[in-house]
Amino acid sequence: MKSSEDKYLNVIKNNTFYYYDEDFESEYEKHIFSVREAIIYLRNEVANRGCKKEVFEDFLRNKRELGLKALLAVTGFSNEGLKRLITVVRIVDDQEVSRLVYKDKWAGAETLLQKETPDVTEWSTGKIEALVRDNDYFRKAIVNIFYDGSGVEFLQRVLPTFEFQKFSLEKLRFDMNAIMDTLARYKEKGSRSAKQMNNPESLVQKILKRNSISYDKGDLTELITKAKVTKRTMDFIIPDKKNPRIIAESSFLVTTASGQGDKSKTEVGVGDLIKKHYPNATFIGFVDGIGWYVRKQDLKRMVEAYEDVFTYHSDELQRFERFVLDILQND
Repeated sequence: MKSSEDKYLNVIKNNTFYYYDEDFESEYEKHIFSVREAIIYLRNEVANRGCKKEVFEDFLRNKRELGLKALLAVTGFSNEGLKRLITVVRIVDDQEVSRLVYKDKWAGAETLLQKETPDVTEWSTGKIEALVRDNDYFRKAIVNIFYDGSGVEFLQRVLPTFEFQKFSLEKLRFDMNAIMDTLARYKEKGSRSAKQMNNPESLVQKILKRNSISYDKGDLTELITKAKVTKRTMDFIIPDKKNPRIIAESSFLVTTASGQGDKSKTEVGVGDLIKKHYPNATFIGFVDGIGWYVRKQDLKRMVEAYEDVFTYHSDELQRFERFVLDILQND
């Protein structure tokens, strides 16, 4: 058997630095070239015919999947972001939004009956591309969203400013300053997501700070020493680890993930352990975001773990504040 030093030197000496498959790279470069050409074609169409809705509808009809990718690139909207937005448009009961996107012409019966049948599942990229290709009203909907979305009150209220600013006629006109904005937002998106101030948990922190309520984060000692569980790190332990009265976990998901099912199962197990080892503590959860909305079965399992569940809606945050004060004041 090789020594640890030999194995270490082998990795250093024969490191490939970056893995790539030449065949894959060649094919993907062709794809990038095609998207770039589609963007150039759209820019020329706008220059020659004007920044009109029919120009973008024709572009999406003629270029199909490439057209949608090009439009998203120009505006700075990600494919995942578009899927989330379409899901929200399908489930929201808002007359202005419905008129904007001709909702009754393409959304489907399961969406139009949302009040009676809440289990709307998210559409795949393939389905969205097929609707762009085959459904005239869906194409109009996509164009209207980017063309007129900045004037829609519901979108102003729901979307973060970072995403809402992508609805810009200047971008569709290929104004250079607007394109620079697209590039800047693309570059900083990851950094923005990582900022602590942008984490919804900061809303809970503000409530606790406003009421001078102490809290800890981290591992619960009893679970480490007496139970082998995958996750023991808690987001909020109120008022402290020594004598926890409220233990809260937060899960805000904008995107869906394959691990949601595993997370929900883990939380149920953690909830059982907390009941056993911390009988005086109440285990609650903040569960919110479109990522949970479209994964209903995982959501149903997830909420089983908690004695109560809150979202980050303003009414729910007020309810949480009253909930915490009632428990602590009764001690």
